[in-house]
Formats: sequence, C-alpha cells, structure tokens
Amino acid sequence: MTQPQKKIAIVTGASRGIGAAIAQRLASDGFTVVINYSGDAAPAEALARQIEDNGGSALTAKADVSDADAVARMFDAAEAAFGGVDVLVNNAGILKAIPLAETSDAEFDRHFAINVKGTFNTLREAAKRLRDGGRIVNFSSTTLALNMPGYAIYNGTKAAVEAFTHVFAKELRGRNITVNAVAPGPVATELFFTGKSDELVAQFAKMPPLERLGQPDDIARAVAFLVGPDAGWINGQIVRANGGVA
Repeated sequence: MTQPQKKIAIVTGASRGIGAAIAQRLASDGFTVVINYSGDAAPAEALARQIEDNGGSALTAKADVSDADAVARMFDAAEAAFGGVDVLVNNAGILKAIPLAETSDAEFDRHFAINVKGTFNTLREAAKRLRDGGRIVNFSSTTLALNMPGYAIYNGTKAAVEAFTHVFAKELRGRNITVNAVAPGPVATELFFTGKSDELVAQFAKMPPLERLGQPDDIARAVAFLVGPDAGWINGQIVRANGGVA
C-alpha cells in the first residue's frame, strides 16, 4: 500500500519565535516544512536539524520576502525538492512602535516593504503555484483592534494584510484554497520583549482576561487548525488569537 504524499508548507520568517513554533508544529502534524529566513542561516539550519531528528522533514530557504524575485526562487526551490506547495504561512514581519509624527520615511518604507509587499509577493506567487485544495494563513495583529499610540504605521500594514485576506479568498474561487489570517495578541517572544521594561511586560500580560502573555505554541495551534482538515469551511476570516484582549 502506497503512503499518502506529504503536504508541503512554506513558513516565512520561520527561524525563530512564532515562525519556528509553527514550523515545528506543522512538521509534527506530518507536513514537510520549508523554513524561510532572511538573515542568519544558523537558527534556520538548527531548526531543520531538530525537525529531522524528531522524524520530520524540512528544508531551509533564504529569501527576503520584500524581493519578488527571491520569493519566486523560494517557491522554485520547494517545487524542485518536493514537487509542489500546498500551504503558505505568511509569518514574516517587523514591528517598531513609534509615534507616527516621529516615523522616518525609511522606517515607513521598511514596514510596508516587509509586512505588506512581502505578503503581496508571496500571495501573488501562491496564486500561480499553490496546488488546488491548499491553505494560506496570513498574519495580522490584535494591535489593529486596540489603537494603541505608537502603532499607527504597523497597524496600517496589518490593515492591508486583512484586506488582502478578505479579497484574495474570493479571488481563488473554484480551487478549494482557503485564505485566512491569524491576529495574535501579546506573545512572549524575543521580538516582544525587546525594549520593554518588566513593568510594561507585566502590564501587557494583564491585558487578556486569561491574565498571561500568549506563547508561540498558542499561535502555532491556531495556524495548525487553519491549515488542517477541520478548517475546510473557514475562509476569508481573521482569527484573533489573543486570550480575549479584543
């Protein structure tokens, strides 16, 4: 009896934090994972080895998602290695909280290049490459619902991602591909802790009614659900995985 073919999942920004947790969870669920990264190769390679040591299958792929040609090459590599792509998780992103009036042109451009154009580039490639029956999960943020000072530019990028999600789900009609987004609340990652005092971290931890920070695994579970068989009727939705903050 032939074994069913493993599904292939590209996870962007997957070398650490939430992305690494997603890659590990999808690998444990039986997906072959393409671990995308844009900087240091060492964490991505270490994660791939860890996944393979645990019986999974993984490939690393360096690509700056804001570069359309690099994104195309990443899909090329996945197809060459595994024959196709079934799942895209758009986790790559940046965040710097700064008042709008104090935001430089360079910082504005950097946020929109990675968070918006990066998502655009991968979605456009996925439209041509994803196999029918596939799954796409974008990343928004609960900050969009909270309207906190300092998050105007970041929220603008995530509003664009949510718009992409709603519209792209309809544009893929007829292919049985779902397009959803996860909007995490405060999650205990290196990115979250950077630049925050212990007092501010404690304040964020008290925000959800569940009175704790989210963990990367909390978000990975939400993504695993959306790319799995039980979420086949969920499409064009934003899942606010935030412990009840908003």
